[in-house]
Amino acid sequence: MVRFSRRTWLVASAAAVAALIVAGVLMSAGRLGGAGQRAAGSDTGERSAGARAGGNEVQQELSDQTSERLNAISEADAQGVNWRVSSVKSANPASGWVGEQVADPNTDDWEPAIAADPNGPYVYMLTTHFTTKPCPGNCPYPSISLLVSSNGGRTWEPQKPLCACKGSWQYDPEIEVVPNTGEVYAAYLNGFNVVFLKSKDHGLHWTDPVPTYGNISWTDKPALAMSDDGQDVYISLNGPTGGDPYVVQSHDGGDTWTQTKLVDSKRYFFAFDADVLHDGTVVFAESDISYTAPGTNPAGVIKHHVFISRDGGATWEDHVIDTVDVGEACTADGCPADFYTGHDAISADDQGNLVALYDGATTDLGPQRIYARTSTDEGLTWSDPTVLSANGENATSPAVESEGAGDVRAWYMQTSNHDDPDAWNVFYRSSSDGGVNWSAPVKISDLTSGAAYKHADGFDEVYGDYGEIAITNQGRSIAVWGEGLSYNGPGGVWFNRQS
Repeated sequence: MVRFSRRTWLVASAAAVAALIVAGVLMSAGRLGGAGQRAAGSDTGERSAGARAGGNEVQQELSDQTSERLNAISEADAQGVNWRVSSVKSANPASGWVGEQVADPNTDDWEPAIAADPNGPYVYMLTTHFTTKPCPGNCPYPSISLLVSSNGGRTWEPQKPLCACKGSWQYDPEIEVVPNTGEVYAAYLNGFNVVFLKSKDHGLHWTDPVPTYGNISWTDKPALAMSDDGQDVYISLNGPTGGDPYVVQSHDGGDTWTQTKLVDSKRYFFAFDADVLHDGTVVFAESDISYTAPGTNPAGVIKHHVFISRDGGATWEDHVIDTVDVGEACTADGCPADFYTGHDAISADDQGNLVALYDGATTDLGPQRIYARTSTDEGLTWSDPTVLSANGENATSPAVESEGAGDVRAWYMQTSNHDDPDAWNVFYRSSSDGGVNWSAPVKISDLTSGAAYKHADGFDEVYGDYGEIAITNQGRSIAVWGEGLSYNGPGGVWFNRQS
């Protein structure tokens, strides 16, 4: 099987065909949402777009990015590149794991989300789906697809549209299960606006999407969390003027929403994760980046924040838990330079103890490491960092979930072969003491064939800015992420679960 280096993966010969497809998509979609931007790690274009562009420029970037993804699929098909996944099982899964599997072998999906019901066997997965439109006419492309498992992730129903709503495109899926009721909450970016919807019957039926953004002219990059009873719902996102952080919140189960700007800044904020503690304390993990280097690339340092509210969202604290150097630039086809940088994850166990994970470099443009910090006082103070990833490799995009008393599960992406940017893998680590000590890393992206981007050293490129991890009602971890030929794709959503 031919392995395509991401540095030589070109999309040219099918451009005319793809352009016709894009034209049809964009003409049927009409106007591409409101003024604003969509960050590249947030998937539809360059992450730095909001720092330098107005709404019209960003809409053009979005059109270009959609075209590039369609071109990548068309070019791969024209060249006979087998990016779709053949029926291959992992020959050597990690101990205690069933082996890596693809969510859908025939579709181009990226940036997934996952949630497990703590009191039942249901697991829910969302993907950002590029291969087909969910309905004719003015229908979104890409769209958010839903997969449901009723047996802890062992088998899954075929993916289906979360909402075949009229509109231009859908990105950035978020999904959570309300602990006390089993209801399922979801949010995503519809055009440049974050919407919220929910299901009371395990994902069979969903409410119509509810706008969360009020008078905010554009929004991006949602992170969703809610109280144990589901009445208090919080979404962090960014918006005007140039990526400032906001919180939108509902105290009636998502029916009505208010909006609060947290910081007025010249730095661009990215929200990645959120949690609500049992006592109602709300935490968001975010990074901020200054796009003042030539070409509006990152400059200086990246700050990792935890925003905290202890009074139901009335007031907010801003805790900077670390400051790191800007890491290695991404050089994959279509990839923005800052793609690997500025990621955060956060989770609380049942005792209210927090673990925050983030990526960062120790030298300018050097390889990143994954760090963990803990807090035993609900975010007032934080421990020194613990390094989770390997020295000499580049690492990015951590995910974390906690339960019980100090039971923490996490994964992250890491290169192999001394920072080979064409050889990525996913590593899992866990802690039984709240993130103070960690198990040895276990590679859970263990399939070495079956698609053009899979090989003995790993996979070619991180496909999307994030994935997630959940813990089933049987206490088993299930992790989900994206792999691809390049930033432009094609690729797929992959997952692995503990046996």
